[in-house]
Amino acid sequence: MENKISTLKELEEIEKKYDPQLSFREIGPKFNLIIVSLLVSMSIYHFWASGFGLVREVLHRGIHISYVIGLVFLLFSWKKRLNKKKFFQIQNIPILDIIFAILAVASALYLPLLPSEILAQRVGNPEQIDVLMGTILIVLTLEATRRSVGFTLPLIAIIFILFAIFGPYAPGALKHGGTSWLGFVNHIYITNQGVYGIAVGVMAQYVFLFILFGVLATRVGLGKLFIDLAMLIAGKFSGGPAKVAIFSSAFMGTISGSSIANTVTTGSLTIPAMKKVGYPSHFSGAVEAASSTGGQITPPILGAAAFIMVEYLEIPLKDILAAALIPALLHYFGIFIMVHLEAKKLGLRGLNNDELPNLLKVLKDNWLSIIPLIILVYFILVGRTPDFAAIYGIISCVVIGFIKPNNKLNLNDLWNCLSVGAKNTLAVGAAATCVGIIVGVVTLTGVGFRLGFVVLQTAGDIGNFFSNIWPISYFTFEQLKLFFSLILIAISCIIMGAGIPTTATYIILVAVAAPALAQLNIEPLVAHFFVFYYGVLADITPPVALAAYAASGIAKSNPFQTGNTAFRLGIAKALVPFVFVYSPSLLLITGDFEINELIITLVGVLIGIALLGIAFTGYFLKNLNSYEKWIIGFGSLFFVAPGLKTMIIGSIISFPILIYQYFKRN
Repeated sequence: MENKISTLKELEEIEKKYDPQLSFREIGPKFNLIIVSLLVSMSIYHFWASGFGLVREVLHRGIHISYVIGLVFLLFSWKKRLNKKKFFQIQNIPILDIIFAILAVASALYLPLLPSEILAQRVGNPEQIDVLMGTILIVLTLEATRRSVGFTLPLIAIIFILFAIFGPYAPGALKHGGTSWLGFVNHIYITNQGVYGIAVGVMAQYVFLFILFGVLATRVGLGKLFIDLAMLIAGKFSGGPAKVAIFSSAFMGTISGSSIANTVTTGSLTIPAMKKVGYPSHFSGAVEAASSTGGQITPPILGAAAFIMVEYLEIPLKDILAAALIPALLHYFGIFIMVHLEAKKLGLRGLNNDELPNLLKVLKDNWLSIIPLIILVYFILVGRTPDFAAIYGIISCVVIGFIKPNNKLNLNDLWNCLSVGAKNTLAVGAAATCVGIIVGVVTLTGVGFRLGFVVLQTAGDIGNFFSNIWPISYFTFEQLKLFFSLILIAISCIIMGAGIPTTATYIILVAVAAPALAQLNIEPLVAHFFVFYYGVLADITPPVALAAYAASGIAKSNPFQTGNTAFRLGIAKALVPFVFVYSPSLLLITGDFEINELIITLVGVLIGIALLGIAFTGYFLKNLNSYEKWIIGFGSLFFVAPGLKTMIIGSIISFPILIYQYFKRN
């Protein structure tokens, strides 16, 4: 039957198909036990090192890289079609991949295991063995990233490497003195500016633990509790299953920062339910995809980017989470408005009482599952470090799992969770190591400031062109330069995010965009969030809308149509970054935060998002014709920079159409 919920096997296949980070090879039983044991030891090591051990920073990062790159070669095939060829293989793993894994471990640990005084002497004066080991690690990192993430990110890294070496031949403002391979390896491998840099450090210290926490929290029933509560909150209303998808994805976003994982987890229930009450297949998948991408901008997990921000900006995690709260809620509000209007437009029903879970049973079965999340958030809010909060969140998950009266956690389950948690970090870990190469090139060549200059110059030229056109001529040159700079950076983020993990996109783009935005007097936190939000939008932006394509696999719909619809539903997310650039109070920034400004901004952006939803849905109280949609859509843009003046102009443009609709209906 078309609406039948997909089986667990089908869901796993969909997730593997659209998420390259989970495309593991099938391994024979004997070698599989060895690899699972390595994965479990990886989880145990990170838990011990981050919570209780005292490991030198560079050694901790080296051990993390050795686990990640080594296991990627054992678990990810060079090419999927070669999986079943048996020659030169041990338990379905090619001997060459085993050799690569050993070389990865050796090259990753060689440098950190050197005595500190010898390591200090090698910086700027590497020996031949250092260059050899560095070359091996760089090459293997590129290949491991290609296998686990896709070809886009390593291709960008290769372009950056060529740019570093052949700098004298670069055009215009990008031209620089260049470097030798020895100088390149010295900077990328021996200093802490490359593969052993901040990106890998954050993965090893924080992100690994939060991914493990998410796996354990889901296993002890928190994910099921969230989905059941979402059904009880929103299921009865018009188009109920779509609203359930929004609430459940928002809840799941608090423990998982993966768009595709959220889509498959909640979509297996919500997409068939949406189709059952009458939503088109592509719309059902789009609602789930757009909602699930919100998980990457929903506190307290926020994907890995939140922890990178902590290191870059040197501010407490609780300030990052506070800044993310209102924009995340606005994202879900925008989707909710569109879903509600679509339901009214199609005349769709909600769920019946017999289709809803029983509240008392839901709470009785899984109320204990919320405790680990409460503990995690509490420790973050009182100012503890992220790794401290994650450690005690993990401990509480295990304790709750063992004492729960139903669906108990046993030792075998714990073993599997430790294995799955480590497995889920491999691709993002490889991506972080590869991004270290790119960031190293940026610091070596100063290309961030060079590209920032190009962006500002281009934005200035565009501003000059439009400054003579009415009514744009009413804006100052500086206002136009800022606006077009934001447009160019936003487009760059969406293009760069096509096929690259969000965290990698954020790290690369912030190295380029942050200098440009700083010259425009944009607050650092605002600049970082602007880049991050547009990187997230890539997951629902065709032609590489991975979350939307995963949802289309469940909905049995056209992937491209699903992606287009998901982008339309998530259009609010595209407006929100502009809003907090012009009104930083939306991020609750200390010093800039004023309650009056926040209220005006919040009211304005809510109205703007609602108007944009009406325009894209083509429905308010009755169907809108084309010119009415265009007028309301144009009016909504005036709420991008909320203020009494712009809000009045936007209202004068849009509200007559809405009033006309009201009288027309009556």
